[in-house]
Amino acid sequence: MAASIKAIKGKIQATKKTSQITKAMNMVSASKLKGAERAIANYIPYMKKIESIVANLVGDNDVSHPLLEQRPIGSTCYIIVTSERGLAGPFNSNICKLLDKTIKEGDYVASLGTKGYIHASKKKYSLVNKNIVLLRDDVRFEDVNEIILDVLKLYLEGKVNQVKVIYNHYINTLTQISSIKQMLPIDTSFKDEHQKSLYDFEGGVGSILDEVLPLYIENLVYGLILDSKASEHAARMTAMSSATDNASELISKLELIYNRARQASITLELTDIIGGASAASSN
Repeated sequence: MAASIKAIKGKIQATKKTSQITKAMNMVSASKLKGAERAIANYIPYMKKIESIVANLVGDNDVSHPLLEQRPIGSTCYIIVTSERGLAGPFNSNICKLLDKTIKEGDYVASLGTKGYIHASKKKYSLVNKNIVLLRDDVRFEDVNEIILDVLKLYLEGKVNQVKVIYNHYINTLTQISSIKQMLPIDTSFKDEHQKSLYDFEGGVGSILDEVLPLYIENLVYGLILDSKASEHAARMTAMSSATDNASELISKLELIYNRARQASITLELTDIIGGASAASSN
């Protein structure tokens, strides 16, 4: 009985320590989420300005460019955005499941984040990047610039006809949706949302597009990564909150079992004492 009580007490202490860790992780993720939300809010005006420039370049001008031309359906390169760590609920598994459901033979995968790279390697998908591309919380352009250029090269060489990004779209702290966003060929439907301005293009529209369109693509992917980061922090915050609640519930149950076992042990000891005293008095 004593060994059983000691084991229950050990479980209670271990669960309390786990609860402290999950609570701390919840608070850290909540703080990071606020930062990610600010980053998205600050980035949107810049992205809108890039869209406005592209809209004015392609809106009223009879231009053609390899990154704008629609191609027949063929091979696709999927850029997947995952996290570096787990403990984020279904955040990574939803991305991997959507990739597995969508990918077909002959397609490529460019993985941003360790979890996606591990999954794609296990599945033996054709990986664009041969090494893991780390996605730190304070994402920078230089972290992903090289792989974006590799994907662009793959597209311009005609090895793939489409490039799509699979990521988690942030709605709120409780809702994140696994989504697929077309990156190439560039969808110019947004041009209708922007007011047309009069520009004099020095050097020709084509040469300007050669500079602006890759910049637009880089910014598009960067924006989706920021969106994914917000989703990751929200998912981890929710998962850690749930884990803390479960730990508290388990502690309550273990404490009840511990008190019952302790009460039974005391009752047994009292019974032995009373029995011993009765035997001594009868002698």
